Amino acid sequence: MSQLILVRHGQSEWNQQNLFTGWRDPDLTEQGVGEARNAGRALKAEGITFDIGFTSELQRAQKTCALLLEEQGQTDLHVIRNLALNERDYGDLSGLNKDDAREKWGADQVHIWRRSYDTPPPGGESLKDTAERVLPYFNNTIMPHILGGKNVLVAAHGNSLRALVMVLDGLGEDEITQVNIATGEPYIYDVTDTGHVDGKRILPLG
Repeated sequence: MSQLILVRHGQSEWNQQNLFTGWRDPDLTEQGVGEARNAGRALKAEGITFDIGFTSELQRAQKTCALLLEEQGQTDLHVIRNLALNERDYGDLSGLNKDDAREKWGADQVHIWRRSYDTPPPGGESLKDTAERVLPYFNNTIMPHILGGKNVLVAAHGNSLRALVMVLDGLGEDEITQVNIATGEPYIYDVTDTGHVDGKRILPLG
């Protein structure tokens, strides 16, 4: 049995400012740093250690990964970065305040862009588009480590992780639109050597 741990990055400066972020690259806030460290401490208290880590090409995920591993005492862990794990691209919404976007396009339209499965914002990606780059990378690069009996950390983003949760939890397109992954909150999956999810729990940090 292997363990796969998914962790969304801690709060970023643009999360704090209520801005659409996507592939833009703001840093963590002080709260975000604390969330990453809390995740590391909580996982350490569970006795969980890692054999390999994966993260995106964006600094908020990379720093979350590094801070978490520092709390784990695993600063020498091999961590692979790949843009396949990046947040969804919000296109023309990137950098805009979410309230301003609602004023410009209407609350209903912005809600569809944010929460629907397959309707992308202008110039950006839908969750379906995001899944189409995340899942092949997961299946081809990450899953072999899990099948080999390794414990794997994936520190990434709300939507890239939702694409994984959709498959791991067996959720439909309507169900995944209701899922929100909190910043810094670890999802722990127990996975058999055949790739079957045998258990899942969300580790509370409060």
